[in-house]
Amino acid sequence: MSELSLVILFAIATFVGYKVISQVPSLLHTPLMSGTNALSGVTVLGALSATAAAKAQGVSAAGSVLGCVAIIMAMINVVGGFLVTDRMLRMFKK
Repeated sequence: MSELSLVILFAIATFVGYKVISQVPSLLHTPLMSGTNALSGVTVLGALSATAAAKAQGVSAAGSVLGCVAIIMAMINVVGGFLVTDRMLRMFKK
């Protein structure tokens, strides 16, 4: 994949993610976050794969930095999902 195709892939993923999340009613955000937290791990794997592919093809340092930022943001999403799930489960304990 060329650097341009990686940027296009990133832009499409960002657009699709925004459209999907913006269509969810606010009452469902927390249950959906906890229910799909395992799927967020796929985002981490995708970011790792894209960063590794960019690194292997000798993409510029900016591509590697963007990949690292994507990995960090995906991990924040996973950790945040676990924290919200834990908080929700504590609400149901006596």
